[in-house]
Amino acid sequence: MTRAARLMTPPAGRCRRLLVLAPHPDDETLGAGALIRQAVAERWYGATVYLTDGGASHPAADPAARARLVRARRREARVALRRLGDPAARLPATLNWPDATPLAVDSTGYRGAVRRLSAYCRRQGIGMIAVTSPRDPHCDHVAAAALAHAVGAATRSAIRIVEYGVWSDGGGVAGRLWRTRPLATGIRRSALAAHRSQRSAAYGPGFRLPLQAGWSPSCDILYERRR
Repeated sequence: MTRAARLMTPPAGRCRRLLVLAPHPDDETLGAGALIRQAVAERWYGATVYLTDGGASHPAADPAARARLVRARRREARVALRRLGDPAARLPATLNWPDATPLAVDSTGYRGAVRRLSAYCRRQGIGMIAVTSPRDPHCDHVAAAALAHAVGAATRSAIRIVEYGVWSDGGGVAGRLWRTRPLATGIRRSALAAHRSQRSAAYGPGFRLPLQAGWSPSCDILYERRR
């Protein structure tokens, strides 16, 4: 990282809460775990919302098997968020997009998602959305970034959009870099261990997180595009 990153600060003004938009359960821990922890400690955390149901990480023999995986991933996300410090630790909200099949930006479903998430942000006093970087090589990560920026443009109050990388460095060529306060040793690893379906053979063959994922770094680096 060649540019200096400033210490992350909460949104200013009346709407000052954070919303983390994660494409799948586990992305919140990998890319924004330290941000969630800091925002909780400083009392400006709002919620984490998942874009997809996470049901494509493993091949499903039938719809019932996929439904079991989806339910498991939501439960895992709740445990992970609790370990990151989320004081409510409810079953997290999801937009229920099909995993690995983003909605087209000109579709009725996409426009409905923008309206739904924009209304949620207004109700919850959201002043910042942290979302995956469009530089991540995954269609759902790119779609989540596009949705966050569409919501930012659609809401009347100014919402800052900051991007975190999961499978990329996350940064762009122009903009501001932010760094979170460091996580205590072991917290990210513990939260990631909650995502058992992604770390073990519990649900058979399918996606596996690399063993080293979540071990470092202690801080999250987030990128804010220039307007």
